[in-house]
Amino acid sequence: MAKDISTKYLSVPDTTNFAIMFVPVENIYAEVIRRSKLTQELRDKWNVLVTGPTTLGALLSSLQMGFRTLAIEKRSNDVWTTLGAVKTEFSKFGDLLEKAKKNIDSASATIEQLQGTRTKAIKRKLREVEVLPTDQAASLLPDMGEEGVWDEE
Repeated sequence: MAKDISTKYLSVPDTTNFAIMFVPVENIYAEVIRRSKLTQELRDKWNVLVTGPTTLGALLSSLQMGFRTLAIEKRSNDVWTTLGAVKTEFSKFGDLLEKAKKNIDSASATIEQLQGTRTKAIKRKLREVEVLPTDQAASLLPDMGEEGVWDEE
């Protein structure tokens, strides 16, 4: 029966590399187990494990635990791979963030220079120039909006 089970049901990698032969009568199962060379030959030659009514539950439970462990191991490898990719991207993100910060700092310094030094210099030069009323200024500078901002066209 082990040979039939092995040839019919084992097809690695589509199935596991072993099969289970259930012996439904406890006395016959005990007789098979008593012959250690027979169980060893079934296991080694045909990749068939023998189990009986009292051991089937324990065997299935241990197999289930083994398959769960394999699934967890596979998922943990996937998690580590994903974490490695995230770490690589985070490094790139940090570099770009640093570059953006330098650009913002540079722009901020330029704005401060315009607001402070350049504005004071222009005001100093315009101190003696007379201020015109708003409507007169608007007629001379028609591209200026009401807020004193250039209209975009």
